[in-house]
Amino acid sequence: MTDGGTLGLIVVILAIIIDLGVRVIALTVIPQNRKPQTAMAWLLAIFLLPYFGIILFLLIGSTRLPRRRREKQQEINDYILGVTEGIDRVSKDAGFPDWLDPIVELNHSLGSMPLVGGNTAALFTDYNESIEVMTTAVGKARKFVHAEFYILSLDATTRPFFAALEEAVTRGVTVRVLLDHIASSRSPGYRRTIRELRRIGVSWHLMLPVQPLLGHYQRPDLRNHRKILVIDGVTAFTGSQNMVDRSYNKRSNLRRGLKWKDLMVRFEGPIVAGVNALFVTDWYSETDELLVTEAEDLPDPKPDTYLDAQVVPSGPGFELENNLRLFDSLLYSAQERVIITSPYFVPDDSMLYAITGAAYRGLDVQLFVSEVGDQPVVFHAQRSYYEALLRAGVRIWLYKTPTVLHAKHFTIDDEVAVIGSSNMDMRSFSLNFEISVMVHGRGFVQRLRAVEQDYRENSRELLLDEWLERSLRSKVLDNTARLTAAVQ
Repeated sequence: MTDGGTLGLIVVILAIIIDLGVRVIALTVIPQNRKPQTAMAWLLAIFLLPYFGIILFLLIGSTRLPRRRREKQQEINDYILGVTEGIDRVSKDAGFPDWLDPIVELNHSLGSMPLVGGNTAALFTDYNESIEVMTTAVGKARKFVHAEFYILSLDATTRPFFAALEEAVTRGVTVRVLLDHIASSRSPGYRRTIRELRRIGVSWHLMLPVQPLLGHYQRPDLRNHRKILVIDGVTAFTGSQNMVDRSYNKRSNLRRGLKWKDLMVRFEGPIVAGVNALFVTDWYSETDELLVTEAEDLPDPKPDTYLDAQVVPSGPGFELENNLRLFDSLLYSAQERVIITSPYFVPDDSMLYAITGAAYRGLDVQLFVSEVGDQPVVFHAQRSYYEALLRAGVRIWLYKTPTVLHAKHFTIDDEVAVIGSSNMDMRSFSLNFEISVMVHGRGFVQRLRAVEQDYRENSRELLLDEWLERSLRSKVLDNTARLTAAVQ
């Protein structure tokens, strides 16, 4: 054999050894501390496309934040436990369900936040109205404004909000603004937005910036997905809506006529301290500045209100997927009905079993999703779960095109609701920082029932027979997208 032939043979043998080594190491390392479905998805990617799969795994294979950020999260958790101790103020009368106590304790253990009573809440379902209401609230600020949005963008719709921030600064109000780096930078007008923040003089920072040349780097698809606005520690807004035009100003959305429909809640009462504590957490993570005195400014509860609420933070800074554990616990506790609204519904196995199990138990289980999708891979992955849900007896309502139903909430019986920024998908469970607020109060649930009925009147029900007749192409796309959903 020639020297060239020998060298070629050695190269082939080394390639085989390296390939086998990669597979053996992957089988040893990847399943550790990962869900089986996530581990299987990663192993499938690496075995089918070894070199690409390994590079992808090294880039986004870990949901862990840098060590210093994890340490900050623990510091702030300890702080929150200290400043919220003893403020629960919940009157557990005969109407307080027995099954709720363990869930309250679960949330407190995982997220450090107590259940607090004496709150009021107002729902806003009209996109432009909610921006107007938030703008008005900023206009009344006297002490501070804390604004935190996954996407913050200056456009014709949001310009009044930016003007209100500028006026607040002129009045001497402390205005702090946080916006997610990647999500906001991908929105049209990002540079214009940053210039405006600088011009009006607010104190602002990017959340989870991916700027390696400036020393800021973590897994690039870890995002802060929260939507929070706090005024003077007295009023707080949260929900699903970003601070951007409801078309998101994207050409593809404008071409298709897509418009987002969201739900925001305005809270007043002790729960505002919990919402503000999350802003304090994120501000500290990005700036090293702990806003201790402002987080301690807790308003007294109103004696004539009976709304109990508990903030449940979640995200890569927490190890135990707080939102998923809350959702699953509530689903297993339901006695009569479960009604879910989620724009991106890609459950893990535990949630799928909890939802279908509720339906098999004879409960009224309904799911509201959009008929149209703005994110093709997620949209098709979501569709792959419809057959199992329909066979279990879950009623699926498709909100009619061209509206993207982006609201994120669900109700359990007539007792409890959860509303916030979290989708029911694996990204929200593991990769995104989210805020969820669990609310106990029949009046609040009844108001959400009216919202659900409005959705129902603007949706069409998907039936199993119709779904089974979809094209082979759709089935292939749906099932292929489902495989990618667990790669985290």
